[in-house]
Amino acid sequence: MTALPPSGEALRISQEEGYVLARLHRPEVRNAIDETMVREFHQLCEYLEREPAILVITGCTVNGKGIFASGADIRQLRERRTADALRGVNSTLFHRIKRLPMPVIAAIDGYALGGGLELALAADFRIATEGATFGQPETGLGIIAGAGALWRLTTLVGEGVANEILMAGRRLSAAEALRHGLLTEVTTSENLLDAAAELARRIGKNDPLAVRLSKELLAMPESAHPAVDALAQAICFESPEKFRRMDAFLERKHS
Repeated sequence: MTALPPSGEALRISQEEGYVLARLHRPEVRNAIDETMVREFHQLCEYLEREPAILVITGCTVNGKGIFASGADIRQLRERRTADALRGVNSTLFHRIKRLPMPVIAAIDGYALGGGLELALAADFRIATEGATFGQPETGLGIIAGAGALWRLTTLVGEGVANEILMAGRRLSAAEALRHGLLTEVTTSENLLDAAAELARRIGKNDPLAVRLSKELLAMPESAHPAVDALAQAICFESPEKFRRMDAFLERKHS
């Protein structure tokens, strides 16, 4: 087993019981996502691709208030040109996070705007506090939401709400985000990480192979099913863990 990457300038990384915790830590700019944070996330992804584990991503506290991520770093974004867009600085990272073997949980307090929301959209689960706010302000800055929101938002909240967010600057409260399917759960600031840890615990009780395969198949187009389901199930049917878990179930049932 390789060592967990150390915390860096923009990301605080720790091994918790049952999951890896990544805290965005650029409080001076409200966790704006810059290339340093992107690089440190890539290092973490490289580790999690070798050593699959549940990942919880959260923000930090700024002046006593929680902040997830206020978006991409505008100072860096202003200087980007065609070549930068084509290499997909943020979109490449968010796609990599989405494709991690084990589930990713975004624990959101405060603002998740622009690239911050797109980072959250790359997670499999989103838990937020009652005061969280979600939006994509890119068109007001003369650009598009080019790191995932243009297709992930529609899948989650529907075309009408996505259009309002992406083209009319609508922001969603936590209650609205929950109602429209963007969030899994709404909780208090004090309980946010406990709620994420509890979700990680529930996932961790299940067979890692079955969870990994389920995540992989959920991301596939409808045309791939049911053939890929049968192939994945064939793998599970030969797994020693399947026999162990089913034997334990039968023993409990007849005890």
